[in-house]
Amino acid sequence: MDLTGKTALITGGVSGIGFGIARALAKAGMDIILTYRNEAYREEAEAWFAGNGLPSPRFMTLDVTDRVRWSEIAVEAGKVHVLVNNAGVSVFGPTDEASHADYDWIMGVNFGGAVNGLVAMLPGMKAHGEGGHVVNVASMAAFCAGPQAGIYTASKFALRGLTECLRYNLAAHDIGVSLMCPGLTRTNAWDSALKRPEAFAGSGFAPVDPGELAHFGKGFDFGMDPLEVGEKTLAGMRANQGLILTHPDHREDFAEIAAELMAALPEEPIPEGRAQIERLRREANRAAAAGMQIGLGDLT
Repeated sequence: MDLTGKTALITGGVSGIGFGIARALAKAGMDIILTYRNEAYREEAEAWFAGNGLPSPRFMTLDVTDRVRWSEIAVEAGKVHVLVNNAGVSVFGPTDEASHADYDWIMGVNFGGAVNGLVAMLPGMKAHGEGGHVVNVASMAAFCAGPQAGIYTASKFALRGLTECLRYNLAAHDIGVSLMCPGLTRTNAWDSALKRPEAFAGSGFAPVDPGELAHFGKGFDFGMDPLEVGEKTLAGMRANQGLILTHPDHREDFAEIAAELMAALPEEPIPEGRAQIERLRREANRAAAAGMQIGLGDLT
C-alpha cells in the first residue's frame, strides 16, 4: 500500500506511543489526524510538526468511550485509510480486589475504545474501496500476565483476539489488520491512575500513593523511544504483518508460554470427526486470509 497522501487517524496521538506512530506516518508522507484530550500535549505535538517542516495534523478532541463523538469524527475526518486504535489507560492493582468501576473504566477505554473506533470508521474505510490498514495497539500484556495487571491484561488479551479475527474479515476489502504489542516504552503511561474519571471513582484498589507511582514510573525511562516504536509499526504495516512486535525482550517469555501450552495438550488419539472439523476451520482461516468471504457453512 502506497501511503503517500493517504490519511491516518490515530487516537491518543499527541503523546507517547501514539505520537511516535504519528511522527513515523507523517514522515512517510501521510496526512495525519490526531485525537486528544490534553491541550498541553496537543500544543507540544503541533509545535513538533511545525519545527520539523511537516504539515500540521488535524486535531480532534475525543474521549474514545464517547460513541456520539466517534460518529461525529467519522463525518469530520472524511476519507480515512489507516486507523490506529492507540488510546488506553495503564492501571494496576490486585485483580481480586477490583470493583465494577475498575473493570468498567479499564475495559471501557482499552477494549471498548477500540471497538468504538472500528464501528465508527470501518464502514467508510470499506466504502471508499482504496484499501487501508487497522492497527490495534495492545501491549506485551496481550501475552504475558502478571499479578498487578489483571484487568489491563484482560483488555489486551481481548484486543488480541478481536484483532486476529478482524484480520480475516477485512482481507476481502484490501484492508490489513495488525496487532501491535510494544514492550517497555519511554512514555508517561504509568500515571493513568492519577487521571481517573469521577464516574469511576469507586475503585477496589488501595488509594494511589503518588510517590510509589512515580518511583514505578522511573522504570519507563529505560524504555524504547516512541518514535522507534512508530517506525517499527510503519514497517509492520507495509509488510501487512498480523502481529507487530517492536521489542526483542520477550523471547524467554514466549518460549515458556509455548512449552506450557504444548505440555498441557493431552497425549491421546483424536476422533476423525473432530479432526475433520478442525481441518475445515484451518482451511477456512487460510481462505479468509487470502481474501475470501467465509460463512458458517464453510466450518462444517
